[in-house]
Amino acid sequence: MSRTDPDSGYMVRDGKPKGFFYLDHRTVDGKLAIITDTHVTPANVHDSIVYLERLDRQRERFGFAVGAVGLDAGYATPGIAKGLEDRTILGVTGYRNPTPPRAGMMRKSKFDYEPETDGYRCPEGQLLAYATTDRNGYRHYRSDPAICRDCPLLASCTNNATATRTITRHVWADARQRTDAHRLTPWGKAIYKRRKETVERSFADAKQLHGHRYARFRSLTRVACQCLLAAAAQNIKKIAMALTRAPKPATA
Repeated sequence: MSRTDPDSGYMVRDGKPKGFFYLDHRTVDGKLAIITDTHVTPANVHDSIVYLERLDRQRERFGFAVGAVGLDAGYATPGIAKGLEDRTILGVTGYRNPTPPRAGMMRKSKFDYEPETDGYRCPEGQLLAYATTDRNGYRHYRSDPAICRDCPLLASCTNNATATRTITRHVWADARQRTDAHRLTPWGKAIYKRRKETVERSFADAKQLHGHRYARFRSLTRVACQCLLAAAAQNIKKIAMALTRAPKPATA
């Protein structure tokens, strides 16, 4: 915890500087790139945690009939996929690289999930049966150590002392797979491209032109005011440009 700003959060992400920061979670209109929502959290709160709540707020406040949403890879979680399906919204998320295994170890992708038996089939043909479900919603499938001890792939499969390989699968993994499949469709590619042209550009302008690289104040409330002022300034420019834009000539 920061001694100078306890409201901030310590962020640790690949490719990002480590330290105490805040995060601005924005929602941007897809037509004119007008910012319709800005929500500030400590930097140790992941983007995906607040997403569905902010989406519902937009739908209720403005009466938006949301049909599809474009999200980057950070939002590719089973919880968001299930939440979008429950709201009858098509989600398009960026590709998220799976967590790499230890050097020389076999990836989870080498195991085939069999819905009819609710188990994973290993490359040598053994079925990893369901064992338990943890409090985070992950189902655990474990191999039979009596079979694994004589397996020629044991050294590259597991280094567990009991010669047991465990595979986990979220209870909403099917929803995640269906959402991932949207990314490969023509309309999914168009939506994801549009996301890069709106919300990513909005953040870039805020950082480059409106001091969004640094929190100018301490405390969550004051930083939220900074983000609201930056969003208001950007929206004033966007609205002015939209109102002064020359109408397109009528086609014959």
